[in-house]
Amino acid sequence: MKKLILFITITFISISIGFSQVETDKNKTVYKVAKLIDIIEQLYVDSVNSPELVDAAIKAMLEKLDPHSAYIPAASVDAVEAPLKGNFEGVGVRFQILNDTLLVVQAIPGGPSAKVGVSAGDQVIKINEELVAGVGLQNSGVRKRLLGKKGTKVVITIRRGGEDELIEFEITRDKIPIHSVDAAYMIDDEIGYIKLNAFAKTTQAEIQQALGKLKLQGMESLILDLQNNGGGYLDQAFKLADEFLPKKKMIVYTEGRSYPKKDFLSTYRGMFQKGKLVVLVNESTASASEIVSGAVQDWDRGAIVGRRTFGKGLVQRPIPLTDGSKVRITTQRYYTPSGRCIQKSYEDGTKAYRKEKYERYLNGESFSKDSIKIPDSLVFKTLVTGREVYAGGGIIPDVFVPVDTTGTSPYFLSLVRKGIMNRFALEYVNENRNWLDSNYSDFQVFKSDFDLDSALNKMIEYAETKKLEFNQEQFDEAKEAISIRLKALIAQNYWGFSEFYEIFNELNPIYKKGISLISNKQEYKELDLSKKY
Repeated sequence: MKKLILFITITFISISIGFSQVETDKNKTVYKVAKLIDIIEQLYVDSVNSPELVDAAIKAMLEKLDPHSAYIPAASVDAVEAPLKGNFEGVGVRFQILNDTLLVVQAIPGGPSAKVGVSAGDQVIKINEELVAGVGLQNSGVRKRLLGKKGTKVVITIRRGGEDELIEFEITRDKIPIHSVDAAYMIDDEIGYIKLNAFAKTTQAEIQQALGKLKLQGMESLILDLQNNGGGYLDQAFKLADEFLPKKKMIVYTEGRSYPKKDFLSTYRGMFQKGKLVVLVNESTASASEIVSGAVQDWDRGAIVGRRTFGKGLVQRPIPLTDGSKVRITTQRYYTPSGRCIQKSYEDGTKAYRKEKYERYLNGESFSKDSIKIPDSLVFKTLVTGREVYAGGGIIPDVFVPVDTTGTSPYFLSLVRKGIMNRFALEYVNENRNWLDSNYSDFQVFKSDFDLDSALNKMIEYAETKKLEFNQEQFDEAKEAISIRLKALIAQNYWGFSEFYEIFNELNPIYKKGISLISNKQEYKELDLSKKY
């Protein structure tokens, strides 16, 4: 064990310094760590788990570097990487646990469960003859039983509707796609909308498919929604920006102590080089999302609307270790085309770094752009019209939209935070699926004609069974938010995420500002964006 630990530690340190020769002082450090573990194993009052000690030491070491260098234990590698790979291996269902019952929310179209006949609303009673209904199963337990290698089989037993007879399905696991485009739809006859949740392996292909669909529907202007998009692969950010810019334009460049400067230039005629472009951002827009936003802003290609982005300008390289674990080491900084580094400070440690978003709320920045103080040394110019843009902690939008604290109430917040509204919407769709099929199979009919009064009354009764007392005044104060959110959740459980956002976005002030900006020719023109586009 001690030899293995020493080997892993030496390997890690060697990789971290770029495989250069380990100098004498580094040899002494490695020996010191191995010696300490040896002493602990021999003399500590209780027995110890040496691999856990090594893991803790690596984590502590990386935390001294920056907030984004990280250690991923071997057991967590697949789960961490699956969203960025664009797929996982399993049976292909979206599920929720409702009243201690595992309920199928959706059998993913084209997936192995859908192919054998599993349907939304099915209650899973057994998995491989193991009873899973009414036994307190958790989400992690479900994933453990349903995920598995492609080609392996699992048998699930379900109850459908109110029938007593159980139905058994044998499902062969397969690769299940994870989509990074949550929504793509036409807002009106001219304005298209795309919601992107991450920059994964399949993002470029998904974006091109979405752009193609919207252009066929007459799209002339685009709203790209990067709110709450925490980033992902740098190459996918480059490829997305490439869809908006002419050939041979700088999109981003990277540079690090052990890496020379590398320029990423647009390469081909993108699918949306002409037409108005608005990018929606907020304080949780980070990393790859900031690369796209910075390129669009620096080339005066479109307007950035919302609030200052997170401020992550560091590039990580994943490096495997000998036991199957991985480290993500920050190797470079990235810079926008005008030369801006938008990485915010992490001098006060990781905890303060993460808390900085909350500090913006406290110091008033979430409500007023004037609260953002930028020194002259961090003022840059855009590359076409020479507008002022800023470095030093995120992308500052061209059009600021404050946080909206109106139209809410303690009753509404309790419905959301306690999960009551989500669970009710799921149960409502499950119990009324045949009625919805008969009356609202067309989403646009549902969007325009669905009467919420009955559903709202049932939700209020449902909330009381969950010990949330009804408050008429607080309900009235937040009625619009409650109504739109409930309708959106019903749409999500019956159709999917795109339909959810098409309704839910009515509550989003950044989204509404994006629409008004594109629709108001004079306001868009006053931003002094390039006439080339």
